[in-house]
Amino acid sequence: MSASETIGRIPVRDVRPVVDGGRSPAKAVEGETFEVTATVFREGHDAVAANVVLTDPEGRPGPWTPMRELAPGTDRWGAEVTPGSVGRWTFHVEAWGDPITTWRHHARIKIPAGIDVGLVLEEGGELYQRAATGVPEPSDRALVQAAADALRDDSLTVSARLAAALTPRVDAVLAAYPLREFVTASEPLPLLVERERALYGAWYEFFPRSEGTPQRPHGTFRTAARRLPAIAGMGFDVVYLPPIHPIGTTFRKGANNTLSAGPDDVGVPWAIGSPEGGHDAVHPDLGTLEDFDFFVAEAARHGLEVALDFALQCSPDHPWVHKHPEWFHHRPDGTIAYAENPPKKYQDIYPIAFDADLDGLVAETERVLRHWMDHGVRIFRVDNPHTKPVVFWQRVLADINATDPDVIFLAEAFTRPAMMHTLAQIGFQQSYTYFTWRNTKQELTEYLTELSGEAASYMRPNFFANTPDILHAYLQHGGRPAFEIRAVLAATLSPTWGIYSGYELCENTPVREGSEEYLHSEKYQLRPRDWDTADTIAPLITRLNEVRRRHPALRRLRNIRFHTTDNDAVIAYSKRSGADTVLVVANLDPHHTQEATVSLDMPQLGLDGGASMAVHDELTGETYQWGRSNYVRLEPGRAPAHVLHVRPSTAHIGGSSAS
Repeated sequence: MSASETIGRIPVRDVRPVVDGGRSPAKAVEGETFEVTATVFREGHDAVAANVVLTDPEGRPGPWTPMRELAPGTDRWGAEVTPGSVGRWTFHVEAWGDPITTWRHHARIKIPAGIDVGLVLEEGGELYQRAATGVPEPSDRALVQAAADALRDDSLTVSARLAAALTPRVDAVLAAYPLREFVTASEPLPLLVERERALYGAWYEFFPRSEGTPQRPHGTFRTAARRLPAIAGMGFDVVYLPPIHPIGTTFRKGANNTLSAGPDDVGVPWAIGSPEGGHDAVHPDLGTLEDFDFFVAEAARHGLEVALDFALQCSPDHPWVHKHPEWFHHRPDGTIAYAENPPKKYQDIYPIAFDADLDGLVAETERVLRHWMDHGVRIFRVDNPHTKPVVFWQRVLADINATDPDVIFLAEAFTRPAMMHTLAQIGFQQSYTYFTWRNTKQELTEYLTELSGEAASYMRPNFFANTPDILHAYLQHGGRPAFEIRAVLAATLSPTWGIYSGYELCENTPVREGSEEYLHSEKYQLRPRDWDTADTIAPLITRLNEVRRRHPALRRLRNIRFHTTDNDAVIAYSKRSGADTVLVVANLDPHHTQEATVSLDMPQLGLDGGASMAVHDELTGETYQWGRSNYVRLEPGRAPAHVLHVRPSTAHIGGSSAS
């Protein structure tokens, strides 16, 4: 029997969310609402009820939250809870017999039938008397006591005695302070509550070295800092830098991944290490550590956090190669094996081997991370974590977050699902996903249903629309409309999304047909850009980030719901948080105008089936009147999508066109 199950007087089974049988915590962020569910039942026909109790990091149990049966006859109960602060919480489910509900059921049957009327009322009086003793507020206690007295007062009519026990005021008091019998609590399950940036944010990736000047093409931290106001102006929260360390010269790659580098080739930032230093040093052409501190401070001044790439690998020139040869794979001829991901070869990179000195690698990794943490970095994007042992990351992340729970790790784990999910379960706060390769309506619907379901208890997706390694064919062949559509999808499907610089300029030329690599990839060379060109989708990106900040519904993951369209090229989905509801309808075809009828699941919008609503398009400023069924016409390049703020109407008006 797992930690999520208790067979007591009232069985409590299959409590969720539970991660790895309770060995790893379920995750939430401060202020995030999520649902706790459990299977609760008992013998016979007497009524049962259940509630959830959250216990805060100081061990203080909060007020319990009543659960409801999710569907009649299923024995599955649920309640939404909202932890209020960062830290390590627990939660458990309490199930109990509900004798007053059982009595009311019997009374409604027996009394009209004239069966044991006096006895039934006397039994009710005893139950209400017991309930009154558990009500702490004197006025409320007196109200329940009066109901108990009336039930036992045979001078009153039967209907009067019964009516006194069934008033709305009495119901409200008993709902808050029910009479509970045979209370059975599940085992407490762990819940890790982290800061909101672990779930919500907009990321912008760029190479500081490309932000140089005509006089000095190689950028520095100080010249790159001039780009920060524009990044912040587009509404981004996180600026992510590829590795900023010295780059090796042995087997240095040239432009477009050529094996013979010229004297002016700058090398691949992921080929870390040279005589100038390793993972704790900065590339001398970028400046000094003090210059990096200046960059971090400037980012903070503009409301940006800096995320730093942590790539646990080395160039052949890294100091570790000579100081710690046991950290590398040695081939039979004594040479160190370079990295490969067939057919790709990385002759300029040595992968790390973990078999000989795991403890030493854990210690050195934590030293490097804390070095950058001391210089203001609280977010790390981890390169290829799936090529390292899971137990290694489990130790490192646990040690770092034990002292610094605000530090966030993003796993670049483009790998098999089992590894991707396990890395999230053992501590990574965020994960890259398969979003880049999910482009059809069916693919997106199935994938988001998966991510927002049980997986949301431990894995938080970061939807990067592109990366320096990934230029999907959809963008290559779809042009500017494809970039617009994918930006809308990434920004509204997931609470965290990101782009790699050049996306706003719709850069989409591959190195060759069939490849996802960029021509003249910035991984191998400087890529200065004309950011002031009129041919940019930066205004759309800015608008999307403004909308995300204004609408709490878009800052959550578990709340996504899909709606029916009669055209597979058009997708519709909504998110609701409290009174805030956003409905997105997007044309997935970047080449052709698409028309569709959108049939809305009105209860998912918090509305009755026949209700009407004003929907305000946050991208265009237009307002339409919609109902259950609505016609849309979406033209690539002009109106790729509607991002609609739903405003319920008081009058019933039929749906109308939004094109």
